[in-house]
Amino acid sequence: MASSLPPSISLSIPSTQPAPLQPRIHLPGQPPRLPLLPFSRALPLPLRLRITRPILPALPHALSSSTGGGDDHGHNNNNSGDGGGDGEGDAGHGDGGAPEDNRGEALFVLAQLGRKLESLPSDLAAAVEGGRVTGEIVRRFNELEASALFRWLLQFRGFRERLLADDLFLAKLAMECGVGVIAKTAAEYEKRRENFVKEIDIVIADVVMAIVADFMLVYLPAPTVSLQPPLARNAGAIANFFHNCPDNAFQIALAGRSFSLLQRLGAILRNGAKLFAVGTSASLIGTGVTNASIKARKAVDKDLEDEVEDIPVVSTSVAYGVYMAVSSNLRYQILAGVIEQRMLEPLLHNHKLLLSAMCFAVRTGNTFLGSLLWVDYARWVGVQKVQEEA
Repeated sequence: MASSLPPSISLSIPSTQPAPLQPRIHLPGQPPRLPLLPFSRALPLPLRLRITRPILPALPHALSSSTGGGDDHGHNNNNSGDGGGDGEGDAGHGDGGAPEDNRGEALFVLAQLGRKLESLPSDLAAAVEGGRVTGEIVRRFNELEASALFRWLLQFRGFRERLLADDLFLAKLAMECGVGVIAKTAAEYEKRRENFVKEIDIVIADVVMAIVADFMLVYLPAPTVSLQPPLARNAGAIANFFHNCPDNAFQIALAGRSFSLLQRLGAILRNGAKLFAVGTSASLIGTGVTNASIKARKAVDKDLEDEVEDIPVVSTSVAYGVYMAVSSNLRYQILAGVIEQRMLEPLLHNHKLLLSAMCFAVRTGNTFLGSLLWVDYARWVGVQKVQEEA
């Protein structure tokens, strides 16, 4: 009977044989059916791979440049001799982002103040463009310009570099010169007594030379914001070295700079050479004027020949130059860079009046100490031997 059926009907009868594998092939677009697994079993590999780590936000530029990247610039800065104690990278040799950050910050402050870059002095504008000064320096310059006196002093680069580093620089200069005038005048009076008025010309010459020396003792070792342009490429190695040295060996590196130990030692040597020249020249003029006045008086009054002796000009001048290059140089560098900038300023930066009073007290004590040391030194080298015997 089965043979009498049509072929189409006979083919539809299910077979007892196992079904072929082709019905198990899934059509495209149908997701695979996973078997139910117990909860304690591991997930299949495809599902485990789909569990991705959360995406963390990018680190800030300053943090990423100091921790990652692995370039050797930061390592070189830490080993430059300063030990990283200034807490700032070198704008010229540190991480590459520091100049751009300083430039952006300074330009942002200028925009806040409603000023253009062209309104700044040329050297300060070049420093802003090169990323060598921060926005805080630009803001301080704008504040100082509000005073007519400071606006006039800011026209001179030497004063501009020192006032931007320390807004009390002018007050300290006045303190030092004022204390110097009082101390020198008192010493002249103690030395001359009844002849003080008669020898007033000699007194004035000595006091003027003392003011010049005191001015340079404050001016040269003062911390600065360097606005000097880079030297030419054909400059010698020695010139380049001293050009990159700070003005104060102990000053905090400002505007993203850092100084090596060798550069800080170079600052002491460079300022020592300048102070030697200043001290020797001032003493040559002072003692020369004094001796000329003494000779003029002896020509008029013969009784003064046995009472007053001439001062040895050359030996006294050289001795005074050496004294300023060594003793005065070190004392004023430590005073400005360590005691004032690193100790008093962080402690009293919000109390300007008290800070000024403390600076006045410290500088007065330093002047008194310098006077004592000079007397001992002059006697030791023999330049005051004539006065002692007299």
